Amino acid sequence: MTGVAEVLRPLVPQVLGVLVRRYGQFDACEDAVQEALLAASTQWPAEGVPDNPRSWLVTVATRRLTDHWRSESARRRREESAAVREPSPVVPGPGEEQAPDTDDTLKLLFLCCHPAVSPSSQVALTLRAVGGLTTAEIARAFLVPEATMTRRITRAKESIAAAGSTFSEPSPADFGDRLRVVLQVLYLIFNEGYTATSGENLVRAELAAEAIRLTRAVHALTPGEGEVAGLLALMLLTDARREARTGPHGELVPLQDQDRGRWNTDLIAEGEALVDATLGHTALGPYQVQAAIAALHATAPSTEETDWPQIAELYRVLQALMPSPVVTINQAVAVAQAEGPQRGLELLDTVDAKLDVGRRLDAVRAHLLELAGDLAGAREHYLRAAERTASLPERRYLMERAGRIAPEVDAARR
Repeated sequence: MTGVAEVLRPLVPQVLGVLVRRYGQFDACEDAVQEALLAASTQWPAEGVPDNPRSWLVTVATRRLTDHWRSESARRRREESAAVREPSPVVPGPGEEQAPDTDDTLKLLFLCCHPAVSPSSQVALTLRAVGGLTTAEIARAFLVPEATMTRRITRAKESIAAAGSTFSEPSPADFGDRLRVVLQVLYLIFNEGYTATSGENLVRAELAAEAIRLTRAVHALTPGEGEVAGLLALMLLTDARREARTGPHGELVPLQDQDRGRWNTDLIAEGEALVDATLGHTALGPYQVQAAIAALHATAPSTEETDWPQIAELYRVLQALMPSPVVTINQAVAVAQAEGPQRGLELLDTVDAKLDVGRRLDAVRAHLLELAGDLAGAREHYLRAAERTASLPERRYLMERAGRIAPEVDAARR
């Protein structure tokens, strides 16, 4: 089945693009493609992958679409008017299925990431319509009931229909803004895969891999966009550390304790090459800066030998490009390494604790307080951070850190 999935997923945007271009009605076409994918996942393992899998999927999806419209026309008793809307049989043009002349991935991403759709629904619809994941797979990845994810995807398609969106690329004036939304959605997918926000597992590898695959596709379609290359580099350089981030029992292993020999050197080399090809050659953006930071981490022999002053400076640049409390928190870690923990703590004091970064803020404050020798304060914030996280590996790690310094805290109080 894994081999079939690898064949199917790259074909999803191509097949959906054919149907939407021919017949419109994105929601009906997307449902038909999902039914065709289900049929393929059932039949192909037993019967073998067809010679032209794209043509097979287009034909089956079109039949499903035809059946749907026929059913609707019968239900409404308007056969004559419905017949006008029914698609004619698919007859591919010469060489169309063997060598498609267009890749609709980017158009579909723009459609799924329409501003009328909420961010969570953009993620879900992108994974289903462009990534080829089933609703059940997406629901499992985000630890929500399938019915909840079905409603989320349905609302997204309704929002697109209500906005009157068409299957076309945005105008040149709108292209940059819409591309930023696409990249943000891919970034969200990757982050949820690389560091799951809840559940028993720290990593959801299938989500991270899907985000990388889709970002590669966007990069291939927009080779001159520096931020696309920057995002791809950031994902590759970050994902290179994945195998070393967990121990034998799934426990979290922090960066300073990771076995760097387990980092993926091929991904690091590819990410570095993208950073080198992009920085200084295109307009600087937040993803490029984050990729440069990730490259410094990935190429450092150890935590102690990391170029922390350069990382701290890059975070200052990132703060100017993309001000956020998360950037400030990360900057505080780098400043603490470069200039001492007290300077990092001063920077943390500028972050509003009421914002939705409390868990991360408490965890970093605990770490810096421990470096500064305030073990009682560190233990308090480790425990507070543990209470605020829904990730079980992260909670166990924070509780372990609090427990490790508890004897020294108790001894100091006696």
